[in-house]
Amino acid sequence: MVNFTEIIKTFIKSVARSRVSLMGAVLATITFPILLVAAVLDIMRIVENPYFGFIIYMVLGPLFTVSLLLVFLGIFFFKGKEEVGIFTYDSLKELFTAPNRFAQVRKIVFLITGLTLLNLFILGLISYTGYHYTESIGFCGQLCHTVMAPEYTTYKNSPHSRVRCVECHIGQGAQWFVKSKISGIRQIFAVAFKTYSRPIQTPVHGLRPARETCEECHRPELFHGDKLYIKDKFMPDEKNTHLQTVLLLKVGSGGYRGSNANGIHWHVAPENSITYTHTDTAREKISEVSLSKPDGTRVIFTKEAETTSGSSGKVRTMDCIDCHNRPTHIYLSPDEALDLKLAHGDIPVSLPYIKKIALELITKPYASQEEARNSIATEIRARYRRDYPLLVNNNMPLLGQAISGIQAAYTENVFPEMKIEWNTYRNFLGHKNDSGCFRCHDESHSTKAGETISMDCDTCHIILAENEKAPKVLETLRGRGL
Repeated sequence: MVNFTEIIKTFIKSVARSRVSLMGAVLATITFPILLVAAVLDIMRIVENPYFGFIIYMVLGPLFTVSLLLVFLGIFFFKGKEEVGIFTYDSLKELFTAPNRFAQVRKIVFLITGLTLLNLFILGLISYTGYHYTESIGFCGQLCHTVMAPEYTTYKNSPHSRVRCVECHIGQGAQWFVKSKISGIRQIFAVAFKTYSRPIQTPVHGLRPARETCEECHRPELFHGDKLYIKDKFMPDEKNTHLQTVLLLKVGSGGYRGSNANGIHWHVAPENSITYTHTDTAREKISEVSLSKPDGTRVIFTKEAETTSGSSGKVRTMDCIDCHNRPTHIYLSPDEALDLKLAHGDIPVSLPYIKKIALELITKPYASQEEARNSIATEIRARYRRDYPLLVNNNMPLLGQAISGIQAAYTENVFPEMKIEWNTYRNFLGHKNDSGCFRCHDESHSTKAGETISMDCDTCHIILAENEKAPKVLETLRGRGL
């Protein structure tokens, strides 16, 4: 008769007699407690570090799985020279066919079932938490630090900084899951072999359909009314003169409870189907715009300069991303970056010519962010000690604050290691540098009858004040003395 103790001893001997099983057992013994404790720490968020998660789910998890497979394969397929007792085919056949051996079979079944359930629990826990780790912000933005540093930095400073990366980049369902994981494997190899593009190209052709993504939170048919927009600007003069532009943006809607579509979001109203033909991958050179109206008529606007360029182009239906092409990873221009820091008080306005000096320094070429930080700090201190020694001696913390603000303006927008300089990426929201709205609204796209796409400023906004010091309209809106 074979008792339970004998089964355990035989199991241990069978493992010891196979080098493969022995290696797997040693590996499992080492990784199991470490993996279990690490997973618990990660689940309880005691340790929040993307590399900690990587070690758990990308190294220890697979290693533990491999160790269990080695134990199984070693016992049944890579046995040593001596037989392994009850774990041979004949012994197992006898146990499961002889009526008087039921007690031993039951003990074996309980043992195997217990071990299997324990291992399945651990593997299930690791698989579940590992899956969520691969969809975490830390995994997407922090693991491949050099490559994704620009995207992660701009993401943190964006209006969508509380929306997980996967909410926009990965859709629901098995199709998007498989697509994202296959793409992820390709990206891992690109990072490992340093074959990724510098800078990272905007994935305009690889993202989910824009309306399907954006309208999970935003509903254009419910946008309505106008929005007051105030733009702060600081002049590069001695007093860093603060100017403000006040706009009334005609946000409008895509139709709301039977009302007609109006304003900026008229473009995405269901009754207005707009397609355009672009002759470049960036979608900036637009040769034709087609508007299908609710009554079934179609109006086509063409731009002769683009239609005669020799490229037939690609047709695209207009959606959110054609204007909001950088809703999250937003890179500012040098002026915008400094104006934002000055408006928020990160750079003290009281320092003479700080805007002018900062603009000069952040637009210089640097080999790395570290070089930029050091050069900015050294140059700022040197200039103010030379030109304003009394001010520096009495306001050292103020100078330090200015240095930190200027460094941040640079490092939040320029990443030399990834070849991202000022204005590397175009933002179509607005009409800077004859781009954005002016791709179509340039009065150069016309119909055969001579009708053009309007370039009138009042189409999308009303200018209430433009580059004024303390605009009176703001006093009226806010109330005097506020």
